[in-house]
Amino acid sequence: MSVTSRYREAWEGFWREAADEQGAVFWDAEPALTAVRHLALFEPHLTDPQLPMIDLGCGNGTQTRFLAERFPQVLGADIADSALAHARRADPAGQAAYRVLDVVEKAETETLHAELGDANVYMRGVLHQCEPDDRQPLVDGLATLVGARGRAFLVEPSQAAGAILGGLAQGPAGPPAKLAPIFRHGIAPAEVADDAVPEHLTAAGLTIIARGELPLFTTEYTDDGTRIQLPSQWLVAGRAG
Repeated sequence: MSVTSRYREAWEGFWREAADEQGAVFWDAEPALTAVRHLALFEPHLTDPQLPMIDLGCGNGTQTRFLAERFPQVLGADIADSALAHARRADPAGQAAYRVLDVVEKAETETLHAELGDANVYMRGVLHQCEPDDRQPLVDGLATLVGARGRAFLVEPSQAAGAILGGLAQGPAGPPAKLAPIFRHGIAPAEVADDAVPEHLTAAGLTIIARGELPLFTTEYTDDGTRIQLPSQWLVAGRAG
């Protein structure tokens, strides 16, 4: 079984068990705390806002539906068909389109690029959950989707987030209810070195246009009622020139 097959099956199992309601999943924070903040950083760097927008690793589509209110053509793409089943149920009007996509597979990203042309890509918290051997091929696929004119926005938990997640998982009562299923399905978030993210982008032929730090909000709370936030870095990348 390939690395990617294990990854796909883990996510299929996770999403088959997940509840439909928004906020039931650990990272499924409302758009006001996620995509709204990210777009404020991303939109100024778009060379063409009319290009298709791909929400890569869209999960149940919470952010995809918000993006569909802002851009004329939005595609939610995910490796797990069970995730897209959630997304489609939550979008009965079909504001966005949805598609199973393994961005690590070169043929799949090339086929999608041939259909859509260059695209802007929004990717939140995907790279750090990938198998290490898949990270560069994933970013290479991202570069294929962006093409010559698109822009990519990535937000990834910082190295410091690993200690926070580890502490939560090892608490006296075990991991919080919304974090436990992630570990149970063998998709525990991996630690990615902060410098590795821009290195992957550069190796894929993309140029870092802008970058910074901001908190990544989750839907889980500590015992005292404080919403759990993870430190994260964000980057905008595209082809030079």
